[in-house]
Amino acid sequence: MDFRFFTLGNLWSIVSSMGTPKQNTAILNLIDAKWDDLVEHMPLKIGYPALEYEELRIITGSDPKNTPWSYHNGGSWPTLLWQFTLACIKLGRLELAEKAVALAEKRLSADRWPEYYDTRSGKFIGKQSRLFQTWTIAGFLTSRLLLENPEKAALLFWEEDYDLLEMCVCAVSKSGRKKCSRDAAKSRILV
Repeated sequence: MDFRFFTLGNLWSIVSSMGTPKQNTAILNLIDAKWDDLVEHMPLKIGYPALEYEELRIITGSDPKNTPWSYHNGGSWPTLLWQFTLACIKLGRLELAEKAVALAEKRLSADRWPEYYDTRSGKFIGKQSRLFQTWTIAGFLTSRLLLENPEKAALLFWEEDYDLLEMCVCAVSKSGRKKCSRDAAKSRILV
């Protein structure tokens, strides 16, 4: 079983309300607790940990672009910053987003807005990274604007839809003895 952390999927789980409130909070708590592994010098690792050795050969065919801690194999992608900021705002964790934006702000412009960073720590511009990437610039600027106007974040994320959840839980429920209600749906959120 693969237990790697895939940042994009986890952030969109929060933004789109696919996870439960408890799961969404746990995702941001994990990023906070593993900051040195998932962020360190540049937000944010696309996946963690990187595939290495035999696992790399089997899964990627030893793709030279995806060496360990590079590109899609554990590289740091600044474009993920706006999605991280959005998730942080949704869950009331602005301090995490501010910390990541401040870190990115120190380097992105000086490094000429690279597509991604290499190494376990995200310290070096990716070996095949393109510079002046629109999505890097847009991700950073969007993060800054969202932090300046957190109320605008509600335009970009979804709140939990308990009516839809109730329909899904009730449709999947095998037991006709339990009354299907909004409270039952909230207590048995399917993920």
